[in-house]
Amino acid sequence: MDPVTLSTDRLLLRTVGPRDADAVYEACQDPDIQRWTTIPSPYLREHADGFTEQMAPDGWADGSVFTFGVFLRSGELAGMLGLTMRGLGAAEIGFWGTRRHRSRGYITEATLAVCRWAFTDLGLDRVEWRAEVGNRASRAVAERAGFTIEGTLRAATNNKGVRRDTWVGSLLPSDLGLPSTAPYLPAARTQP
Repeated sequence: MDPVTLSTDRLLLRTVGPRDADAVYEACQDPDIQRWTTIPSPYLREHADGFTEQMAPDGWADGSVFTFGVFLRSGELAGMLGLTMRGLGAAEIGFWGTRRHRSRGYITEATLAVCRWAFTDLGLDRVEWRAEVGNRASRAVAERAGFTIEGTLRAATNNKGVRRDTWVGSLLPSDLGLPSTAPYLPAARTQP
């Protein structure tokens, strides 16, 4: 699939390439990004080069991962967002925000734009969010974007060789007032 560019009132969401390697490298020196994501730690310049020159473009080319750099209208990198295809009309979203631009709603705005695109253009019926238990910033973004937190998965994330419990949530097209490709029949609520 050819890369897609999306825009919001404040942001430009586009694929990243070699011209973005410096900004990605600098952002990923942040200890919080290294702690809460599965990027390598320490994060070396070769990691930024490999991500921008090969991983991100390859994901678009084979339709496995759609990576968007989250850029302010000025061109400054505010974060990164990836949509990993999981099959059967579902994908998993992951994101991080640069230290300088956190708590301004940029990643929530980007998440909503990418989810709308995924539901309308890719025909997805579910976007799943996962984060290691304790990553309150990621959870806050997911909740502000309208994700329903569904629970905790034991040992579901392998972060740098350590299995960790993981929060999981989902967003459905109906959560954004959009139609689904298939009918959804929620389970009947019963008392245990």
